[in-house]
Amino acid sequence: MIRLYAGTSPNVQKIYLALEEMGLPYEAEPVDVFGGAQFSDAFLKVNPVAKVPAIVDSDGPGGKPLTLFESGAILIYLADKTGKFLSKDPAIRAHTLQWMMVQMTGIGPMFGQFVHFSRFAPKPAHEYSVNRYRTQTVRFLEAIEGRLTDSAYLGGSEYSIADMATYPWTRAVPALLGAESAAKFPKVAAWTARIGERPGTKRMLAAIEELRAKLTGFDKAHPETLDRVFGRGTHTAA
Repeated sequence: MIRLYAGTSPNVQKIYLALEEMGLPYEAEPVDVFGGAQFSDAFLKVNPVAKVPAIVDSDGPGGKPLTLFESGAILIYLADKTGKFLSKDPAIRAHTLQWMMVQMTGIGPMFGQFVHFSRFAPKPAHEYSVNRYRTQTVRFLEAIEGRLTDSAYLGGSEYSIADMATYPWTRAVPALLGAESAAKFPKVAAWTARIGERPGTKRMLAAIEELRAKLTGFDKAHPETLDRVFGRGTHTAA
């Protein structure tokens, strides 16, 4: 059994999606991020970086429990554990991991910072920051659009963990860039819609909505907790 320490962020959605697609038994343990639960001593023993997702696999390598954090590492571990969604062909595996790393090192950070400065930063938002991260968001979408012009999925002809990693971010593109983004990135929009129709995706989205009702919303968070989450105020590094 896998215990998933979960919130509702795109990084958590990746792991929900993988668990559903791979058919692994799991139970979700909510971590109330905007309630500050990730800073508890108990959770820091699971992930000293104080982030979700994290997992504990009671049936890890050699039958021993394994604790793992960072969504990319978790996806690779689950794919290797099940033999699913990550090809054993060296070239296909390399291309799949390459595009997954584009999400890990580019799409996630750039989209994340764009959301932060456009939604969470004190108003008025810093114009340079918003423009920089919007531009970077568009640049990575252009790269994905090009890839999907030549390939059915990010890793190649088959659905893979690269797609699972990226879908939770691209499904938010209309909210970030407006409905007109579908016309600008038609391949991305079609690929996102196709993944959205998968039964595993629908189960993941239902699980996320069920979890959302149990967690503190951003608008209900205590100001001190928000400062700690975002590293500002008294929590700014000297």
